[in-house]
Amino acid sequence: MAAAGLSAKSIVNYSLPVKLVLASAVDSEGEQIYPRVWNDDFIGLPIIKKESQRRPSLTETELGEVLTSAKGRYAIIFALLAGTGLRAGEALALKPTDLAPDCRVLHITRSIWHGREQEPKTPSAVREIDLPEPLAVLLRGYAANKSGYLFATASGKPLGQRNVLRALHATGKTVGLHAFRRFRTETLRRACVPEDLTKLWLGHSTKTITDVYALGLQKDEQWRRKWCKKAGLGFRLLGYKGYKTLSRFNWRKQRKCNKG
Repeated sequence: MAAAGLSAKSIVNYSLPVKLVLASAVDSEGEQIYPRVWNDDFIGLPIIKKESQRRPSLTETELGEVLTSAKGRYAIIFALLAGTGLRAGEALALKPTDLAPDCRVLHITRSIWHGREQEPKTPSAVREIDLPEPLAVLLRGYAANKSGYLFATASGKPLGQRNVLRALHATGKTVGLHAFRRFRTETLRRACVPEDLTKLWLGHSTKTITDVYALGLQKDEQWRRKWCKKAGLGFRLLGYKGYKTLSRFNWRKQRKCNKG
């Protein structure tokens, strides 16, 4: 795998199923049949250096170029990913019932993996995300009269991540879908959003006792909306041709909803 040019992270990830399969073989007493202590140095497993890992993000200008080039619903998906920090599988699993009536709050309860519904990545991924008003306006128009998945194929199945990634690369950007999640994280950091609220919106776990003590803040909707408004989107929604193709979205009425 190293000779083929795979990164250290990829090689380590591909080695995990082998370890898990061996560990899963147990006898009638629940004891491992093939107990093994892995010597990563002996087998030549590379060391992952986080500081050297490639974690591409997007600038506001680059995101604008993506939204300008993207067509139809793909522009909606990219705006949603950049404005919420959703994981791609979470976005593709969304249904109209996951949105509050005014589309200001998004409820994350499921994800899509290889075309099938599953529980979100972690317990912390089950969460509520507050949406800036410009994005809420966009979703109100897009989700109106929809049923099933918000982003579905002609047969009603959830749109595949590969199709979304292909649409992103068609805009000339060679980053992955996680770049939108990094963009949102950077936007929240620039606005000095409290860390526990950032963790809530991104679906990251609490790490300290102080975090646990402050969990009640997650129910303080007024506090959440205050910070949501302050952070905004970090990019402009209006002026992108992909949005104008949505017949149910009244473009002129929302002209004042610009940069969050």
